[in-house]
Amino acid sequence: MPGERLILRDMSEVGRFPGGAPPTRVELTIQQAGERKQEEGGCRRWFRKMCPCCCKRQNSTSYDVTDRVELVKPPTPILQPTKPKPENGETKEMEELKLSVCWMDLLSSKTGQNRLEHHTDLYHGDELIIRRGQTFQIEIELNRPFSADSDKLHLDLKTGPLPMVSKGTHVIIPLVDHLEDERWEAKIVQQNGNKIKLSVNSPANAVIGLYGVTVATTSQKDEVAATYKSSKNIVMLFNPWCEEDTVFLDDEEERKEYVLNDIGRIYYGTENQIGARTWNFGQFHEGILDACLFILEKSDMPPSGQADPVNVVRVISALINAQDDFGVLVGNWSGNYSDGVSPTAWSSSVEILKKYHSSNGTPVSYGQCWVFSGVTTTVLRCLGIPARSVTNFQSAHDTDVSLTTDVYLDENLEPIDYLNRDSVWNFHVWNECWMARADLPAGHGGWQAVDSTPQETSQGTFRCGPASVNAIRSGQVYLKHDTPFVFAEVNSDKIYWQRNLDGTFSQIYSEKKAVGHCISTKAVGSDERADITHLYKHPEGSEEERIAVELASRYGSKPDVYSAPNAEDVTVEVKVEGEGPRMGADAKLSILVKNLSSQPRRATLHSQVAVMYYTGVLKGTIKKDELPVELLPNEEKTIEWVLPYQQYRNQLVDQAALLLTLSGKVSETQQVLANQTSFRLRTPDLVIMPLGEAVVGKEMAAKISFTNPLPRTLKGVVFRVEGLGLQRGHEVVVGDVGAHATVTLTEHFIPTQPGPRKLVASLDCKELTQVHGVADVVVLEQ
Repeated sequence: MPGERLILRDMSEVGRFPGGAPPTRVELTIQQAGERKQEEGGCRRWFRKMCPCCCKRQNSTSYDVTDRVELVKPPTPILQPTKPKPENGETKEMEELKLSVCWMDLLSSKTGQNRLEHHTDLYHGDELIIRRGQTFQIEIELNRPFSADSDKLHLDLKTGPLPMVSKGTHVIIPLVDHLEDERWEAKIVQQNGNKIKLSVNSPANAVIGLYGVTVATTSQKDEVAATYKSSKNIVMLFNPWCEEDTVFLDDEEERKEYVLNDIGRIYYGTENQIGARTWNFGQFHEGILDACLFILEKSDMPPSGQADPVNVVRVISALINAQDDFGVLVGNWSGNYSDGVSPTAWSSSVEILKKYHSSNGTPVSYGQCWVFSGVTTTVLRCLGIPARSVTNFQSAHDTDVSLTTDVYLDENLEPIDYLNRDSVWNFHVWNECWMARADLPAGHGGWQAVDSTPQETSQGTFRCGPASVNAIRSGQVYLKHDTPFVFAEVNSDKIYWQRNLDGTFSQIYSEKKAVGHCISTKAVGSDERADITHLYKHPEGSEEERIAVELASRYGSKPDVYSAPNAEDVTVEVKVEGEGPRMGADAKLSILVKNLSSQPRRATLHSQVAVMYYTGVLKGTIKKDELPVELLPNEEKTIEWVLPYQQYRNQLVDQAALLLTLSGKVSETQQVLANQTSFRLRTPDLVIMPLGEAVVGKEMAAKISFTNPLPRTLKGVVFRVEGLGLQRGHEVVVGDVGAHATVTLTEHFIPTQPGPRKLVASLDCKELTQVHGVADVVVLEQ
C-alpha cells in the first residue's frame, strides 16, 4: 500500500527501520501445539475439502487473512447445512472455483540457484537478493491447476513510500509466452499440478532497492483480483555482470576485486614513505545491506532516482559525512577524540555502519579521509557498484577554483598566513567507482572519482563527484561533477606570489611537479600496491601534461597565470633515504642543490620545518635555519639537514607529519628558489602470529606483540582487534607501556568461516598513532 514501509528480515538485529513497526510474523506462531481449536461448521468443512489451501485449519501458516475472516462468519440459522456435492460434480466446482495463491516461495536460499547465479550468495540472510537485468525464479502454489486459457496472473513489485508505475517504483509484471530482454516479464517454465515455477526477467535500468512482492490472480469470470503478499521481500542491486547495466565491468578478476572482495588495503603517509593498512569493508556482513538501504532512504532521494548509479553515488558521497545532513561519520581533525573513537583506531566499516543504523541515523564519531573512503567502498560494493579506495600523495586543496595551488609571500618572502588558504595534504584518500557516463561525451566512462570527505560544497552540499578520471587527465574540467576540484588535487601547479609595495601581487615562481604523486590503490588479486598516477595525468613535464594544465586553467579564476615563463638554472630537491626517519630518533634529510648553468651561483636557503596535519594544515613551526650555498658552474651539492628528537617529541599530531619549506633567491639572476617537502616519522607495526591450526568451530589463538619505539611511556594504550569470519571486533585495554618496552597480547577465538581470512589489529594512544598489523589465516572446513 502507499506509504507502507517494507522490512528486510533477518539482516540485522534492529530491522530495516529502527523504531518502526516490527514485521508481521504472528501468522507463523498463532497456533501452538496443544492449544484449543475453534469449532468448525459444516459449510466450512466442505469448503476446506474443495479448496484445502485457501481454507486451512487454524494451525495453517496461510497469510490470506481476507478469506479467513469471511469464512468464519456464522451461518444464518434458518439455512439448512449444505450437503457435500457428489463426487462427479467436484471437477466442475473446481473449474468454477476462483483462482488464488496458497503459498509462494521466492527461492531465496543463500545456496539456491537465484543467489548463486546473481552472485549474492555471500550476503547474510535469506531474503531474495538479486541483480537487475538478469532472470530469477520463483515458485507459486495455487488452489487448483493454472489454466492458460481462462486464468490470468501477474506480479506486483513496489518500492518506496509512494509507488508509481510512471516512476518505475510500482512494477506490474505480466505473464508472457517468451521472455525478452530489457523489460519486466514472467514466464511459466514448469507446472506440476497446482504448483507453477516462474522465470522472471528485470530490465538493466530497474530501480534498485527493497521491493514488496504481491501475486494477483483472476479468471475470465472474475472482476476483482485475488492477491497474495509474500512474507519476504526482494532486494534489487546493480549488476556489474550484465552488459546492459551502466555499471558493467568486463573483467571477472576485477569484478571479484571491486565488487566481491570484502577486505582491502588503504594507503597513507608520504610519497617517499607510503604506509598501508588493511581495511575490512565487510559489505556482506550481517546488517550491512540493511544499513546501506537505510542510508539511501535517509537521503530523501526519490526512489525513482535509484535507477541511475550517478545519482546514487552522488547521494552516498554526501551521506557518508555528517557535515550538513546527519550522515554516517563526523569528521574530526582536532586531535581530541575523547568523546568518540580516534580515526586511526578504526580498521573496519562494519562497526561504523551498524552503529549508525542501530541508532536510527545518529552520526558516528570520528572519521578522517581514509575512514570516509573505507565506508564509501563498503556501501558502493554492497549496492553492486564496482568501487575502490584511492590515495593521492601531495594532494592539493584548491579553495578558490583557480586550479592552482597558491602560496602568498610578503616583500621579504615570508608567508602571509591569512592569504594562504590553499593547502597540500600529505595524502588524501577518496574513491573511484566504475560506470558508463551517458550524461558525458563519449569516452568519459570507466573510473569516476568520488570523495566523501567534507572539503568543499558541491551544489550546496558537502560532496564530490562522480568526476570522470579521463576528463581529469585531459584537463576537461568543464565536465560534471566537480572535475575542477579533483583536477587541482592531482595536477595543479604550485604558484608563488610576492606582494609588491603597492599591495598588488606578482607571480615569482611556478612549481610544476608539486602535487599528485604516487596515486595508489590495491592491486587486483593481491595485497600489492598499484600505482595509477598515469590514469589521472600524463607524465610530468610532457607536452600532453602541460597542455592539460593550461587547458584546465582557462576555466579557473586565474586564466592568465601561465603567460610569463621563468628562468630555471638552479634546482633544489629534498631526498629521503630508505624508508625515512623513524619515530623516537633524530630525523635526517638531504637537500640536493644543482647549478645547471655555466656560471657560478650564490644563494641563501631559508628553511623552516612545521608540524602538520596530514590535510596540509600547519600546527606550528618548530625549527628555522639559514643555509648559505655557493655553487661552481654545473656543480651539485648535498646539504645534510637534521631535526633532533627533542625538538619534535611533544609537538606531533595524529599522523606524525612534518613539512619542510625551503625558499631563497639566486643573487646573480634573481631566480626564486622554492620547495616544500612533507615527510612522516615512521611507526612500528604490530606483529601478529597465528597459533595452532585454523579450523571452523575449533578454538585457536594469535599472539600480538608491539615494542614502544619512544624513550617515554605510552599512556592508556588500547588495542582494537577484528577478523571477518574469525572474531568480532573488540577493544583490549592494555594501559601504560614503558619506554622501549614490549607488550604481548594473546587472542583466543573460534573461526566461523572457511577460506583465506585476515586478522587485523591497531593500537591507539595519544603519543603514537598509525600503529597496526595484519596476519593471514587460512581456515579449513571442520
